[in-house]
Amino acid sequence: MIEMKVMGIALDTRTGSPIVVLHDKENRRALPIWIGSAEASAIIRKIENLTVARPMTHDLIINVIEKTGYTLEKIEINDVEKETYYAKLYLKNDKDEYIEIDSRPSDAIAIAIRVDAPIYVAPTVLSSGSVSTDSAKDEEEAQEFKEFVQSIKPSDFAKLMKDNDHHESDQ
Repeated sequence: MIEMKVMGIALDTRTGSPIVVLHDKENRRALPIWIGSAEASAIIRKIENLTVARPMTHDLIINVIEKTGYTLEKIEINDVEKETYYAKLYLKNDKDEYIEIDSRPSDAIAIAIRVDAPIYVAPTVLSSGSVSTDSAKDEEEAQEFKEFVQSIKPSDFAKLMKDNDHHESDQ
């Protein structure tokens, strides 16, 4: 699992739908997830530290979790199928008992940011839906790899094969 943070909320210019954008710690990959406007509002309220007089739905969920003796340990966005993302909440109590709860990613994110719980994304989800946010770094790494490949000589392979043969005969 790869830990991600909420970068912010954007609007799809074609449809007007809100998108929550997650990014990895190195700011190399971004994962856009289309969400509903209620969940977008809940995420924005927390990002901007806006308070409301009464608990909103995600605040209520946190209150229920805590009143039952659990804490939100983490969330995981663990699957994507036909552009639908799936997530789980992982709750833990003081006896180290865990509960997994199925969730929409937008709700899981809105809940996680309220208690600073880590947000994890499965590598398969990230590879299928993320976009690069550092094309200069991507190009630099591609160039380094290209130079590495061009610097390989046939004798390097012969040496590698000889070393492998030597190690296998030791066993």
